[in-house]
Amino acid sequence: MKHRYLPMTEQDQAEMLSAVGAETIEELFDDIPAAVRYDGVLPMSTRLGEPELLKHMRSLADRNADFERYASFLGAGLYDHHIPVVINHVISRSEFYTAYTPYQPEISQGELQAIFEFQSYICELTGMKVANASMYDGSTALAEAAALASGATKRKKIVVSRAVHPEAREIVLTSAHGLGLEVVEVGCIDGVTDQEALSAAISDDTAAVLIQSPNFFGCIEDVKSIEPLVHGQKALLVMSVNPLSLGLLESPGVLGADIVVGDAQPLGIPASLGGPTCGFFAVSEALMRRIPGRIVGQTVDQDGKRGFVLTLQAREQHIRREKATSNICSNQALLALCASVYMSTLGKAGMQEAGLLNVRKSHYAAEQVSQGALSLPFSAPFFNEFVVQLPEGTDMKAVNQKLLAAGYIGGYDLGSAYPELQGCMLIAVTERRTKEEIDQFINELEAIAI
Repeated sequence: MKHRYLPMTEQDQAEMLSAVGAETIEELFDDIPAAVRYDGVLPMSTRLGEPELLKHMRSLADRNADFERYASFLGAGLYDHHIPVVINHVISRSEFYTAYTPYQPEISQGELQAIFEFQSYICELTGMKVANASMYDGSTALAEAAALASGATKRKKIVVSRAVHPEAREIVLTSAHGLGLEVVEVGCIDGVTDQEALSAAISDDTAAVLIQSPNFFGCIEDVKSIEPLVHGQKALLVMSVNPLSLGLLESPGVLGADIVVGDAQPLGIPASLGGPTCGFFAVSEALMRRIPGRIVGQTVDQDGKRGFVLTLQAREQHIRREKATSNICSNQALLALCASVYMSTLGKAGMQEAGLLNVRKSHYAAEQVSQGALSLPFSAPFFNEFVVQLPEGTDMKAVNQKLLAAGYIGGYDLGSAYPELQGCMLIAVTERRTKEEIDQFINELEAIAI
């Protein structure tokens, strides 16, 4: 057989045609009128042999601006963090790499234990009582949090800060439409949520307030001031967080959050040109029976040996649909394992050190910007991202194309999501950036923009 990857041989094809009573492929499709058929040859390349195909695919892949050939200052939800080599070694083991989902706990103890450890790490990081086995990503986790809050409070109004990631807000809006929820957005002042506007937006029909800290602009919200505004109206406080920042910042549980979500991508998960990533979802004990997805629990067998099982599965595949809290039917087990190996490898001190490197390097970069010809429009404290104001009328797309030609992946054009921030670039500086890269990037940016 010449083409060993084809799903059928000519003999297979003949046998199938015989089984349905047709002699040729043309006869098989006789019922389709000639007028609606495609007459000609599809615009595709001719078939390639394996060496030629691999060469072609490599040439396509080389068009991508990857993190190994370019210094990336682009964040906005996906970041260029250091990924310990041990992670790929562990997740490439066949028992993890090929596993789909642990439907049979008696033969899935290894994967169940890995998920249980992921849940435990997330609880430690967030200061919450219960975490689930993971979500698809941070944005869908935020939408699920809004749905949970509505179900728990029997209220229909969701208040969300405009400092929350714009794509996450879009997903919340989409989800809210199907659930009949009202979504009210609150503006920002100096890069953080406008607390006066927030207080005015919260009422006795508010189910939850959704904030992000560090927020989309990289700024750290004053959660201690926001919490009493939310709980004063018996609403739930939902926080979206960068897990790496929790190595330094006070945990959301201590700050009074009821639901904590986020994306685990900074924890050893490659950006992979946009995904997939892994969301996490943690709640207070009072809300644990409403948590979406699944939870792995620890138990003992009849001989007293430790074992793991799926428990509290409040999803529509396992219980009556009208009783289900979510239709989320899976989790990102392999990527959750990435995060678990990352946190296990770094440990408590390593997480703190990684967070501190992000803070110090990004603040060094911001200081260099402020001493040059560009400016910083916000003064609020930030973690590893900050906003830079470029001269009025700057073509941000052209700036980023020139930066790319110089070997840098530039920042996010905030004007594309926030009309009031035209000419502003969101820059991320992670622990991977060296002093030389930071200095050269800022010099290039100034030379191009001024």
